[in-house]
Parts: sequence; C-alpha cells; structure tokens
Amino acid sequence: MDSILRIAIQTKGRLNEDSMALLTETGIKLVASSRRLISPAKNFPLEALFLRDDDIPQCVADGVADIGIVGKNEVAEQQQTVETIKHLGFSKCRLSLAIPKDIEYAGLDWFAGKKIATSYPRILKDFLTTNNIKADIHFIAGSVEIAPGIGLSDAIFDIVSSGSTLVSNRLKEVQNIMDSEAVIVATPNLSKEKQAILDELIFRIEAVEKGRGKKYILLNAPNDKLEQIIKVLPGMTSPTIMPLAKSGWSSLHSVINESEFWEVIGNLKKNGAEGILVIPIEKMIL
Repeated sequence: MDSILRIAIQTKGRLNEDSMALLTETGIKLVASSRRLISPAKNFPLEALFLRDDDIPQCVADGVADIGIVGKNEVAEQQQTVETIKHLGFSKCRLSLAIPKDIEYAGLDWFAGKKIATSYPRILKDFLTTNNIKADIHFIAGSVEIAPGIGLSDAIFDIVSSGSTLVSNRLKEVQNIMDSEAVIVATPNLSKEKQAILDELIFRIEAVEKGRGKKYILLNAPNDKLEQIIKVLPGMTSPTIMPLAKSGWSSLHSVINESEFWEVIGNLKKNGAEGILVIPIEKMIL
C-alpha cells in the first residue's frame, strides 16, 4: 500500500533499542507483539519491519522496505544501492584492526602476510588495497575476537565500542579504519506520497534532536539589570522579555545548553536574577 512508509529496524540489540526509543520520542506508537516481524503504527502512516542488521541495506535497496535504520558500517560493507539521508548520532562505534596484546606493533606493514579474521571483509579489503598491503582475510560471522586466541588468525578487524571485549580477549586496538553510527537509508526514487511521509518523520526526528542537551530557563529580574543579564543569557535569537505585575521588574525566557548550565546560572545570580526556573526541553521546532 503506497500510503504507508515501511521502515526496517534491527531485530534486537542496542541499535534496536535506540531506534525504538527514537520512534517513541517522535510520537510514533507501534503495535506491540511478542513475535513480531511487522508492526504497524497506531498513529502514523508507517510500519516497522524487523530484520537482521546485515539484511537491512539489501531490503531497502530492493524496495522490500522503503527506509531503514542501520549502522553506517553495514551500509559500507553491503555496498547496496541505497541513499543515506540522515546521520542519527547514536549507536556509535568504530571498525578497527586489533592484534594480540603482547605483540610489538610498528605500523601497518605488520599486517603484510598475516591472517586477519573479520565480519567485514569488503571494508577491510578496500583498506588493505588502498595501503598496498597483502594479507589473508578470513571471514567469520560472529565472535571474531576469539580468533587469535584459538590460533585461527593473527589479528582481527571488528567493531569496537568501549574496548572491553578486546581487553578481555588480550587484544589491543592498533588502527581505526572507520567510525560508524546509526543512519537512515532510503530506497532510490520513493513515490511522492512516501517521500512526504519521510519528510514528516525527518522533521519530527530533528525536533527531538534540537531539544537534546537544552534547558528552558525562566527568571525574574529588575529592569535596570536587564542589559547585564541579557549579555550572559544565550538564546536562539534573543531572550523573550515580559513585564511583571511588580513595577520595575520583568520576566526573561530563554534556552541554554546543558553543558553551559551551571556557569550561566552563576552569572545570572551575580547579575541580579531571581526566581530562576529551569525546565527540560522535549522537542524544539525552529
């Protein structure tokens, strides 16, 4: 049905959790099911198709799904004809080369003639070719990190997040090849109707993103202190100022970054601000 946008989402794992949380933040409610392959939304023209992450690029390229949320690393590895339309900033990781902890590493030439285990042979092959290194690439579908320990390979090329898995397997990261995060990919040439639905979805996602790390601040101040307070009170354009019933006083409203919160609050108090109220921002529409 052309009036429904189908989105492919990873079946389980951190990317699934982050993707589902994002849809919830955009106000989209999927029909819950314990054994689900497809979940329609109750209040938005969208349905979710749950797949393995490495199947998502092909399903989007083939038009089985219109869009998908998938790791940038899978898009690079699968090399399907999809359009990356938005970076989402979550599920961040990197793809790196790692070797046994006790081995001395002098540079990329160390990998020449070595056997490297990986679940991402295409990305690794492109990197080795670019750097004129000939190595034996050994494909493993999972648990790549155990390969050196059981004598299956000399090194690995795999996803690294915190690095704890490498440490527990007595490996060390020696070369970051690419950084990854969740992205939205789309099948080429969406219909006009589906493109309109996608545009609305992106609008909602960006509203959620703009609200992250921001606080809405309200305060009261004497009018003769307004100029000094405005100088230390950042806003999207300028603070909103409204007169209070109390003569000679005004209320100021603005938005500040959470990272600047305590510094800004301290400066406001020094400059005469009173009754400071700070409210979390769920979404921002600019």
